Amino acid sequence: MLNYLNNMFTMRRRDNDRGASAVEYGLLVAGIAAVIVAVVFTFGGKIKNIFDDTCQTIAANGTAPAAGTNCT
Repeated sequence: MLNYLNNMFTMRRRDNDRGASAVEYGLLVAGIAAVIVAVVFTFGGKIKNIFDDTCQTIAANGTAPAAGTNCT
């Protein structure tokens, strides 16, 4: 009987650990997503300017930009 009760309490502790692990993984994913958003907002404009400059340089040299590009 004591072994049965010991097994039951042990199983309940494992179930609680699973929930805690899920929360930890969720927080980890949220943190990674926040870093990605911060990087995109920080460097997004700079990268866009680099691509725009490259597109304008190609257009100025007489080479037509690829179809579907928005080179202004």
